[in-house]
Amino acid sequence: MRVIKNAEVLTDDWVRLDDEAPLPDADVLVSLARLERDFEVLIEYPRMLGLVVQGDDDLEQVVSYLPHLSLVALDFPQAKDGRNYSNARLLRERFGYQGELRAIGDVMRDQLFYLHRCGIDSFALREGEDFEAALAGLTVFSQAYQPATDTNVPVFRFRGGT
Repeated sequence: MRVIKNAEVLTDDWVRLDDEAPLPDADVLVSLARLERDFEVLIEYPRMLGLVVQGDDDLEQVVSYLPHLSLVALDFPQAKDGRNYSNARLLRERFGYQGELRAIGDVMRDQLFYLHRCGIDSFALREGEDFEAALAGLTVFSQAYQPATDTNVPVFRFRGGT
């Protein structure tokens, strides 16, 4: 799989497991249900551990696991489903998650700028998207009107406003 991370297109070797799959010799992404069920086994796993968060997952259940996670992948089942935009901001701002936040699922080029503003720092685009063209989506705007995780200074402050 390929992802955009740190403004580069990279090959990614993370393996997304279903809830009954055996653990491979690879970095793994698991569901919240599997993380809760198999936490004692997964915490001893010698590779990196990641979690797939669905838009309706309760982040309060995720908080205690965050120090053990190298990656939190926020699943966007449809481009119009914005729940994980909110979850990204909550993970960064309220829960202080410093690890990698990745958008997965129905992720399009036009969303990257806004996803990044919410704290997401890597992107697995939906099938058919041009990764090289999508990189331009991260810099499509030079300023933003409102503060977000990427800046606390709204654009009117740059214009001498109060």
